[in-house]
Amino acid sequence: MDTRVLEERLQRLEDAEAIRSLKARYFASCDTKDPAAMRACFADGPVAIDFGVIGTFDTADALVAVYTQMACHPHMVERHHGSNPQIEVIDATRARGTWSLAYELIDTQNQKLTQLAGHYTDEYRRTADGWRMSATNFVATSSLSFDLAEGLAKVLFAGNPGAAA
Repeated sequence: MDTRVLEERLQRLEDAEAIRSLKARYFASCDTKDPAAMRACFADGPVAIDFGVIGTFDTADALVAVYTQMACHPHMVERHHGSNPQIEVIDATRARGTWSLAYELIDTQNQKLTQLAGHYTDEYRRTADGWRMSATNFVATSSLSFDLAEGLAKVLFAGNPGAAA
């Protein structure tokens, strides 16, 4: 086999792994309440971020500001678990991918537990600092909310949060 073909195949594998690591850093930065690390996962300049009810953002800084306001509190205990990555390296500077998400939030102040599932559709761009997200869209497919007050778990909502009633 041609050495050039092998080098290109190896580069695509390395790029896909770098993108998996990027998304893992993103999830970890959300869980550890690290806005700077979260911001570093996105490309500079215009981006396309659509997180449904959380909002849409055209810069990563706008997302980070809302994230900091909503989530960066000791009583907001989160767990983002991304799985099933499907990464397609388009060329040397562009890639796209999809991810499943299992998310859990324990709000110890308000005694609420939320479990959410859905999927991300992402676009990635190679920058001088490596691969970064340039677009991301999250669609929730199921949600389960509990009230934990009084020592009992009471279901507040169960179902598809995007389905019409």
